[in-house]
Amino acid sequence: MVGFEVGSVPFNPDGWGPPESSSPSLSVPNHPSNVPFAPFSRSEKLGRIADWTRSITNQGRPGSKQGHHASDSAFDFSGDDSFATLAADEDSSFRLVDTSAKSHYQNNQNRPKFNPRWRFNPHHQRSQLPQRRDEEVEAKKREAEKERARRDRLYHNNRSQMPQRRESAVFKSSVDIQPEWNMLDQIPFSTFSKLSFSVPEPEDLLICGGLEFYDRAYDRITPKNSRPLERFKNRNFFKVTTTDDPVIRRLANEDKATVFATDTILSTLMCAPRSVYSWDIVIQRVGNKLFFDKRDGSQLDLLSVHETSQEPLPDVKDDINSAYSLSVEAAYINQNFSQQVLIRDGNKVAFEESNPFANEGEEVASVAYRYRRWKLDNDMHLVSRCEVQSVVEVSKQKSFLTLNALNEFDPKYSGVDWRQKLETQRGAVLATELKNNANKLAKWTAQALLAGADMMKLGYVSRVHPRDHFNHVILAVVGYKPRDFATQINLNTSNMWGIVKSIVDLCMKLNEGKYVLVKDPSKPQVRIYEVPPDAFENDYVEEPLPEEEQVQPPAEDADNAEANATTEGVEEKDNSSEAA
Repeated sequence: MVGFEVGSVPFNPDGWGPPESSSPSLSVPNHPSNVPFAPFSRSEKLGRIADWTRSITNQGRPGSKQGHHASDSAFDFSGDDSFATLAADEDSSFRLVDTSAKSHYQNNQNRPKFNPRWRFNPHHQRSQLPQRRDEEVEAKKREAEKERARRDRLYHNNRSQMPQRRESAVFKSSVDIQPEWNMLDQIPFSTFSKLSFSVPEPEDLLICGGLEFYDRAYDRITPKNSRPLERFKNRNFFKVTTTDDPVIRRLANEDKATVFATDTILSTLMCAPRSVYSWDIVIQRVGNKLFFDKRDGSQLDLLSVHETSQEPLPDVKDDINSAYSLSVEAAYINQNFSQQVLIRDGNKVAFEESNPFANEGEEVASVAYRYRRWKLDNDMHLVSRCEVQSVVEVSKQKSFLTLNALNEFDPKYSGVDWRQKLETQRGAVLATELKNNANKLAKWTAQALLAGADMMKLGYVSRVHPRDHFNHVILAVVGYKPRDFATQINLNTSNMWGIVKSIVDLCMKLNEGKYVLVKDPSKPQVRIYEVPPDAFENDYVEEPLPEEEQVQPPAEDADNAEANATTEGVEEKDNSSEAA
């Protein structure tokens, strides 16, 4: 029979319970010291002290056993955390899930969280069941692929219906910057906004040309009774620069002023802070006189379209809606519109001299050149050639008019259909044009103010079909007083003249020679370069800088030179040799 050996039971003569571990009676071989008792099971009662004063507090807890005796609470050690063991940690974090039939309607007045409408709403990401991280990543990838495929389908479906707007192309400089050019100064547009200068009323030195009367019937045109835009191939339009003007040469020889320019050049300077596309102006300092010129085939002869739009037009020549093609089309529309709205019965208002650029017997457009002089200071005067296109008789007095046309090429680009909105929401149409063509409208207003026009007429001309850029219709004609319209578009005349005065003062400090003022194609600033005397002449060959050394993106001057050769109705004539 196997014997049962009872181990040694220590006796504690000093109190109740086992003696201290340091007691000599516990000196058992291979017995670890200072190790607390750790129960293996959560229900183990060894090593715990029964609490006979504990009362039953969890009798009504869900899931608890019913019908137990009060004495059982003395041995209920489920809430005893006296031992820092893993079981105690798990015990404290344990939560019992309520599986009863009670719904959230009884505890919450809010809508149930997992009703069908809420559960399948894609905007509530928290409604989805927990997933592993890799499953969530895969689900997001699948959703992204579905969205990309959907966008591709929409793109291909709409591509045949509407010309898609391309990404904003990098604007090119209007002139190639040559290696021998020396940059003298760089002026940010932020300094222009702080300038202010007041000039007295100008005086007319000479008026040349002849004007036809405006046809008031065009004021009653609406989109329902629109008129097709006619073409005037037999009438010549002249875009002569300052130094090639025989009248300005004569006034310069007579020492009438020290600064000479045209209204197109002055308006470009005055509205420079609103410009986005690149432009350039040639400046010649001859003795104590200053001449502001434009190059042959300059971009100033064309009209920008959607220049200040939030989504710039693509600069692709082959597209009829590219920036270059639209500028040529706008110049063609503007010239034909200015001649169609006149009473062409042979009755003209003649002035002191005839058109200085026309040959004898040549049919010219209705235009009058007003050579006006402004006083900049005691020793400096400015003379500018200003243009008006028509005249109207009001109260037996003749009033000058300027005629310009806004053109609509595709309603999907601007978001406003002129044929639907011009009659009912004309203000919305004008507001859209002011947003997309702020620089062009400001320049027209500045030219009307410089010419002393009593009224500026704006025509709304649209394509017959969005894909037909040859045939157009006149939808409406609206008249504005230049000063009131300048106030409406926030064009400050004092600031305009402040910009001109600052540039004139800067150029008067330069030595005699030729300079070019270039608008940076990508930054709101202008640069002044000193160029050789033979720059922009026929015998001057331009050699662009290497691509890595260029300060500004180069532009193809050939693109600008072809503007008038490729467009019907846009004709330039330079009679400087005959005038000389």
